[in-house]
Amino acid sequence: MSILPAGFLACVYLIFLLYLFVGISIISDIFMASIEKITSTTRDEYPSDGKGGKTKISVKVWNPTLANLTLMAFGSSAPEILLNTIETIKTLDSGTASELGIATIIGSASFNFLIITGVSIAAVGAEEDERTDEQLEED
Repeated sequence: MSILPAGFLACVYLIFLLYLFVGISIISDIFMASIEKITSTTRDEYPSDGKGGKTKISVKVWNPTLANLTLMAFGSSAPEILLNTIETIKTLDSGTASELGIATIIGSASFNFLIITGVSIAAVGAEEDERTDEQLEED
């Protein structure tokens, strides 16, 4: 590499970096599409219409804000958790601690899950909850 001109190496690195950004963009689009698919799920309910009959209404299964934030927390922490779990399992019988360690799982991944979920729950107040008493009891 030292015999190649610095300008040429800079161009190669820039092209490679752009290639990685495009890949991350594609994966992020797929992930966001899956979150939208999950959070758009509805279920049919048949409440009484007050006249002795029942009407069909579609009710969202997920609170979109809570679902998006929770799934984003999972999406950002899952690779780290899996990597550390695999590393911990590999070094379990060797008697030495893994380089990544279980502390990373307990530390940053738990922080991501607990703080993002906690803030999400706190952000969605009772006044924004549109569920009926039966739905609240079921949940």
